[in-house]
Amino acid sequence: MLVAERWHKIVSLVNERGSIRVTELSDIFQVTEETIRRDLDKLEGEGKLLRSHGGAISLKPDQVQEVPYPERETTNMEQKRIIAEEAVRHIQENDRIILDASSTAWYMAQTLPDVPLTVLTNSIKVAMELSGKEKVQVISTGGLLSSRSLSYVGPLAERSLRTYHVDKAFISCKGLHVQRGLSESNEMQALIKQKMIEIADQVFVLADFSKFGQQSFAHVGDWAHIHAVITDGAADERELALLREQAVRIIQAG
Repeated sequence: MLVAERWHKIVSLVNERGSIRVTELSDIFQVTEETIRRDLDKLEGEGKLLRSHGGAISLKPDQVQEVPYPERETTNMEQKRIIAEEAVRHIQENDRIILDASSTAWYMAQTLPDVPLTVLTNSIKVAMELSGKEKVQVISTGGLLSSRSLSYVGPLAERSLRTYHVDKAFISCKGLHVQRGLSESNEMQALIKQKMIEIADQVFVLADFSKFGQQSFAHVGDWAHIHAVITDGAADERELALLREQAVRIIQAG
């Protein structure tokens, strides 16, 4: 393959996927990772993509790096509702909690009773759902609005999170991998969830069966920082057993 052809295909792959890692490109084109890094540096210099830690991100303005919220809302909907109902059982009156911008967290917001709670969230949908519950105090992070996920991300949202401490965080991620931990579709979402983990005493990961064994683009955290995983009955038992070996508490709902 000619070098120019490889460059063209790299740009096409980045635009198609939204983001891609150096290791993946090295495997695809059967060249060294150092060669791929030089390729990405050149392509960034030409304004064809954006370099990121470990890979590259598309610059196409219409590129979808996150699954649109309406699609996420209806994917594995029944499992997410069951997981949300179980998660709510781990909340007590006067708890201070975080709900992220996942569809499962939105289902939690629907299920939460109207009792004294403080809920910190970066989700517009979660905040709106809780606005009708008089005893629930809602704090929104603010920040840069991600229209795909209807969530606030970026430096302002991250700084907002740093000013708080909560008892429990309830988050979801695109990928849960036994060796590589939690991952997200892009770095901005990953950074927000890293901050959520940092300020919480206990972290509950909300994950339906489809998330296990997956690794997405941006690393969120390792299992050492996770208190429990709440999942559904269809989750792969082999994956769950490996997580239990790492002292991760597994809670199966339904």
